[in-house]
Amino acid sequence: MDKKTAIMICGHGSRNINAITQFNQLSVRIKERLPQYDIESGFLEFAKPVLRTGLDKLKERGAERIICLPGMLFAAGHVKNDLPSEVNEFAHANPDLDVRFARELAIDFKLLKAAQQRIQEALESNDNKVDPKDTLLMVVGRGTNDPDANSNVCKVTRMLWEGMGFGWAETCYSGVAFPRVDGGLEQAAKLGYKRIIVFPYFLFTGILVDRIYDQTDEVAANHPDIEFVKAGYLNDHDLVIDTFVERFGEVMEGDNKMNCQLCKYREQVIGYEDDVAAPQQGHHHHVRGAGTDDDHGHHHHDHGHHHHHHDE
Repeated sequence: MDKKTAIMICGHGSRNINAITQFNQLSVRIKERLPQYDIESGFLEFAKPVLRTGLDKLKERGAERIICLPGMLFAAGHVKNDLPSEVNEFAHANPDLDVRFARELAIDFKLLKAAQQRIQEALESNDNKVDPKDTLLMVVGRGTNDPDANSNVCKVTRMLWEGMGFGWAETCYSGVAFPRVDGGLEQAAKLGYKRIIVFPYFLFTGILVDRIYDQTDEVAANHPDIEFVKAGYLNDHDLVIDTFVERFGEVMEGDNKMNCQLCKYREQVIGYEDDVAAPQQGHHHHVRGAGTDDDHGHHHHDHGHHHHHHDE
């Protein structure tokens, strides 16, 4: 085993134990693909181990270079601020180590193929054959306060729409950004399509995905003449694993380039002009390692606050 280079898989964390289980399974899959490297994983918030625990373990086992892979689809606040803050803090405390941060999964051909297959699986499991031209695709993104990340969900929607030949497509978000899932689906239901496919563009399950499916059921009850189909999220699809391995390779080859063209921290994006050059600092100290619902023996209740999600 190459002990000099190690890999730290950085997860967001969730209160939902099923989300943590799925993330851990993804880590196992990556270890299977890269058996020659020492690998740890950890979480930004709620779940344990926290990121620092994993980084410390790699150091204790002799790592001289640590590649940190963010387990997140798009570069919003977590990838641009929270994770780098944690990684930089560790690197500052360990100046003898070479600590590098990979880019997010981003919009990638492999992920689009995985998304296509998840949607196709949902259609094939449905007995009611509706023409694609009579079908509306609703892609649901997580939603952030970063307009560049939100716009990437729209690009995913457009590419799936054109590639799969649906009659129409829309984008909505589970929180923070608009339109939200319930409002977006209600508007979509007015467009006259016979079928609406709801596809959460998420890596794992969790409170937000459960909420997306619940809201789909609620809107479907209001429109019994429309068929609503709930597609699965990406999870540990083989092409998702391929993308993680590719991100690791980019760092090793010196080709680790994040797209900063429309980053609100670098450019005066409309409506976010004051965010240019904001300090890179984390915002998750209060929930770091706080535990999942299973640790506390209760279910998290949603009180209707949507400014910032700590669910996933």
